[in-house]
Amino acid sequence: MPSEVSPSTASPPKTPRRKSRFAGDVLKLVGGTTLAQAITVLTAPVLARLYSPAIIGTQAVLASLVGILTAIVCLRYEFAILLPKDDEEAANVAATAFLSALFVSSIAALTLVPNQDHVAKLLRAPELEAFVWLVPIALLEQGIFQIMNYWNSRMKRFGRLSIARVAASATTSTFQLGLAAIGKATLGSLTGAWIAGTSVFTGTLTAQVLHEAWPLFRQSIHWTQIRTSLVRYRKFPLVDLWGGLINTISWQLPTLMLSAFFSQTIVGYYSLSNRVILLPMTLVGGAIAQVFFQRAAELRHNPELLRTTVEKVFRWLVALGLFPALLLTVAGQELFAVVFGENWIEAGKFAQILGMWVFFLFISSPLSNLFAILERQELALVVHTAILLTRVCALMVGGLHKNIYLTLGIWSGTGILVYGGLSLWNLHLAGASWRKALFTVLKYGGYALPLLGILLFCQWRQATHEIIVVMAVLVSGVYYGGLLYRDAEIRDFLLNLGVRFRPGDKA
Repeated sequence: MPSEVSPSTASPPKTPRRKSRFAGDVLKLVGGTTLAQAITVLTAPVLARLYSPAIIGTQAVLASLVGILTAIVCLRYEFAILLPKDDEEAANVAATAFLSALFVSSIAALTLVPNQDHVAKLLRAPELEAFVWLVPIALLEQGIFQIMNYWNSRMKRFGRLSIARVAASATTSTFQLGLAAIGKATLGSLTGAWIAGTSVFTGTLTAQVLHEAWPLFRQSIHWTQIRTSLVRYRKFPLVDLWGGLINTISWQLPTLMLSAFFSQTIVGYYSLSNRVILLPMTLVGGAIAQVFFQRAAELRHNPELLRTTVEKVFRWLVALGLFPALLLTVAGQELFAVVFGENWIEAGKFAQILGMWVFFLFISSPLSNLFAILERQELALVVHTAILLTRVCALMVGGLHKNIYLTLGIWSGTGILVYGGLSLWNLHLAGASWRKALFTVLKYGGYALPLLGILLFCQWRQATHEIIVVMAVLVSGVYYGGLLYRDAEIRDFLLNLGVRFRPGDKA
């Protein structure tokens, strides 16, 4: 517990912070995330055959409720952990975030638990009534995880995040498969496995951080410093919180509104397609975003170096994200039919509609950390509001017409415009060149178009047997990977040969 006494005159023990390279840290996160996602991907086809789309959709509604509340659980103070110059101040910011998480999760428990039946009716998912009491527990776990996550980022302990992700993924998948194998392929099984995975993720990170940093926390954290942190970083709860909440609502809104306008089965199709199309962002984009946040926070007082960093990261994102998005747009239906079974062809159609939307999301999401790094949270609020409004309009128009394809089409089109504009805005904030950005997109689009042309020709000639299409996708992916390998900078990034950011580097 924080102490009210004045800080000791003795310097608190320093938590060792290792030296690292951007590409190395990204690949550590990607390595662990790859293994964690590999477990999820390998088990997903089995789970799709064991659990019905309706059960998967209902569980997704519960996860969406937790996701919305997670955006505010720490009052956004977790983002401020990376900003202080000294670790003692950062420790007090972490304590501020933890107390915020306790407060918000307690309010959630007092509000939701006595009204479980009303919450389930409001979500149009009466089956969830028996599980609403889990929301405050999951919320507190998510809050602690976010604090540990950003503390590890500050200390450049990215390998720990990989270990935790693998442990969580293995736990969730094992519970889901094991319970289904004994005839318990129910909503309770999916929900219990989800909570178990979250507990493992949070517990692993917390144990590692406390083992290393407990002396620092014990000697540095004081009530006076916590009050100082509350005031010093007040823009996070006063401004950034609303932008983050709006952004999270806009992310979780489809699940909730599709549940209201359509059915739990449609929500299940959307949930699976959304999970698959976001896989590249989870696998690579999330890792790049986390390391970029830490690096850019260090470089925010060096505009030239920050600009160079942003331009390089943009190039990596386009190179890695454009081709998979185009492939998914062209062949999503066939891929889903082979991997998940004929029952999930509809989810493949959803993925095709959303394929290019996810590319623009992929390139804009990591760079959007610039709003917090440069303490321009008011700009983020404007962007998140625009995103929410476009998504509400898409869901309302499509929902009122009872047309899921119209819903997703408007969603995708407006998303491409908004996230494309957001990417340009982030480049402008960093002083990066729009001309270079356009050249980058054209360059890697030129790599992809001949391969996509062959795939489209096969479909036009009605050579659309799913296995043939999947083989064509795999061959195209290998060939595109070879083209990337010939690109020296991308190759160095992928092979972790030491991409460094120096003012003299060419962007």
